[in-house]
Amino acid sequence: MSKMSINDAAQHFGVSKEAIHNRIRRGSLESIVEDGVKLVIVDGNAPKRSVPRVSASKMALGDERYYKLLEEQNAKLQSRVETLETETRSLRDQKEHMLIEERIKIENIYKEKDEQLKTILASISSQFMLGSPEKVQEVTHEEVELVEAEIEVVQEKAKNISLKKYLKTLDLSEKKQEKVFKRFKKREGKEERIIVKKNKYYVDLHNFSYTDLV
Repeated sequence: MSKMSINDAAQHFGVSKEAIHNRIRRGSLESIVEDGVKLVIVDGNAPKRSVPRVSASKMALGDERYYKLLEEQNAKLQSRVETLETETRSLRDQKEHMLIEERIKIENIYKEKDEQLKTILASISSQFMLGSPEKVQEVTHEEVELVEAEIEVVQEKAKNISLKKYLKTLDLSEKKQEKVFKRFKKREGKEERIIVKKNKYYVDLHNFSYTDLV
């Protein structure tokens, strides 16, 4: 028979200290108190619980496999991120290319309208020179103003596109769009490409690039 502290008894049987206290309460282990310290009376013939030990080499091998697995997963994730970034850049380039093509179409429309206006003005001028006021009436002042108004609208669209419309064409999330608006606001008045009209932002894709802001 021997006396052991709670901690020593726990190590001896290979269990927790709480398990030793439970055994004492159940009466499967005897205990005494000496100098205010509870001691456990242990039979020297009582079998010890064998605790399996893992060798250092096995632990190292397990750690190595674990870290290798993490590295492989990290490499796969990194590759996936790079692929997604490449696809995102490609989509943005395609969107911007489409906008440029649309701007070119608008400019061509503007040129056609401009030619129409020139033709009308040339007709009016020639008719005045020929002294035929009755023929001049065939081209009314309202028709001239209408053509001029159409040209003005098309020309304005060809130059600038609202930032909101531009961001929608890029299929950006609302959170990402808010960040872009903040970047525009931060650079307002500092860069020529940041165009503000009636408290609204516009982009001029004909003269500037905005890829660094989106």
